[in-house]
Amino acid sequence: MSDRIPATTDKKPSPQADIVNIHTLSVMVNNQPGVLGRICAVFSRRGFNIESLVVSQTRDPRFSRMTIGISGHPEGLNQIILQVNKLIDVIHCIEHTDRDAVAKEMVLIKIAAGPDQRTEILQIVEHYAGKTVDLQEDSLIALLSGNTDKIDAAVRLLGKFDIVETVRTGKVVMARGLAET
Repeated sequence: MSDRIPATTDKKPSPQADIVNIHTLSVMVNNQPGVLGRICAVFSRRGFNIESLVVSQTRDPRFSRMTIGISGHPEGLNQIILQVNKLIDVIHCIEHTDRDAVAKEMVLIKIAAGPDQRTEILQIVEHYAGKTVDLQEDSLIALLSGNTDKIDAAVRLLGKFDIVETVRTGKVVMARGLAET
């Protein structure tokens, strides 16, 4: 191993069974400074942890959409949603499940690998419909996208190689049909 500083993404993902009470919220907000801080304070006060956070401007630059993955006691979830909906600059906050929304995430995985390991790594990446986005003499970077289980499984399989680092986007969601996200 190298003398590099470990990143928070260096830990191996825990099995899916260990992940409980993860909720995905979509929050439409006015695109203003300080909105994220106010929303995070609501989660903190209620003892919820932010597991993932994706924020991007919508097609209308006056608004942004936040997709927030949170963990905590399920009995407090409805109260959090109500409190977030009451905040200034929040248009709406909605919880989404796999039944009512499509959820995807992306990961970039940098693997230290010489020519003798590349074939097996590339087979795993191809199996998960990923692609190689960078190839050097001593490393490669793979890009994979899909649902959380798929990403976790791919990272687990690639874990037998020397993963230098991973960067995950967190979930993005979109409501199915004509429902609002």
